[in-house]
Amino acid sequence: MNPETTIPNWDAIIATLEAWRGGLEGEAVAEQQVPSVTTVAEQYKRDPWAVLASTILSLRTKDEVTLRTSKTLLEQASTPAELMALPEETVARLIYPAGFYRTKAANLKKIATILCADYSGQIPADMDALLALPGVGRKTANLVLIEAFDLDGICVDVHVHRISNRTGWVSSASPEQTEALLRQKLPRSYWKGINALLVLYGQRVCRPVSPFCSRCVIGQHCERRGVERTR
Repeated sequence: MNPETTIPNWDAIIATLEAWRGGLEGEAVAEQQVPSVTTVAEQYKRDPWAVLASTILSLRTKDEVTLRTSKTLLEQASTPAELMALPEETVARLIYPAGFYRTKAANLKKIATILCADYSGQIPADMDALLALPGVGRKTANLVLIEAFDLDGICVDVHVHRISNRTGWVSSASPEQTEALLRQKLPRSYWKGINALLVLYGQRVCRPVSPFCSRCVIGQHCERRGVERTR
């Protein structure tokens, strides 16, 4: 399969992955099936501030820690204005032990200040505006657009980047390039759901090192690029 000329059979790929995920129901992996940010979005009725704050906390942080620290933070700062009123040290204490919690506390304070000054305390439903906020990259911006505003976006993390390149669906050197190529190739109807599918598949089957190719349900759609050892 030449990634430059061949269009992947997306309907077959997505249907197969969704069927595989459905087959996991009842197994002891339920906590992996719903990302932490999605859980927060559901718990807080898609409140954009809750989604943005939890997404920032989720970076380089385990899901269970993200859920716990998001709840603790949002109990004290349910709006940007409430967070802006808190000392940065208090914000850091509330979100500990999230990864890089001091940096995230500083960014959250800056973000809250910008939102209150420029957006009347609201979260902008705009990619460029979100990217202009401190500590917000494309992964975070896409998640906010998807989870808070139900807008189309493609959230590319390490799993989506790795699997998309390993299979030969794209050929890229960075998650940003992967996102750009998927926006060209992947049907828009699949944009919002691709992350959840590939994250779970990357955790359970398509591991970074020695993937379980013997268990792969989409092997016919994969070139195994860069794979040196399998199980």
